[in-house]
Amino acid sequence: MKNIVLVCVAGMSTSLLVTKMQKAAQEQNIEADIYAIAESEVDKVVTSKKVDVLLLGPQVRYLKGTYEAKYRHLNIPVETINMTDYGMMKGENVLKQALQLIG
Repeated sequence: MKNIVLVCVAGMSTSLLVTKMQKAAQEQNIEADIYAIAESEVDKVVTSKKVDVLLLGPQVRYLKGTYEAKYRHLNIPVETINMTDYGMMKGENVLKQALQLIG
C-alpha cells in the first residue's frame, strides 16, 4: 500500500486531482491511499500516519524546503506537483510522479 499525500492551502483544490489519481491507481491495480490535506494539517498527519510521499500543490511550493528539512529523518520525499499536470488535473501523471519518488 502506497500512502500518497497531496498538500494545498485548504485541501480543497486537490480533491478532484485525488479522485483522478485514485481512478488511475485502480486501473493499474496499484494499491494506494491517496488523499489531500491542508498545509496546516501536515505535521499532524505525518506524525500520526505512514506517509510515503508528500506532493505539494503549486500554490504551496514555497513550503518544499521546510518540509524536506522537517521530515528528512523520516525519509519522506517532498516534491511540487508539475504545474501543467496540476492545472489540467492529469491524475495519471501525478500518480506516476508519486510512484517514482517512492521508488
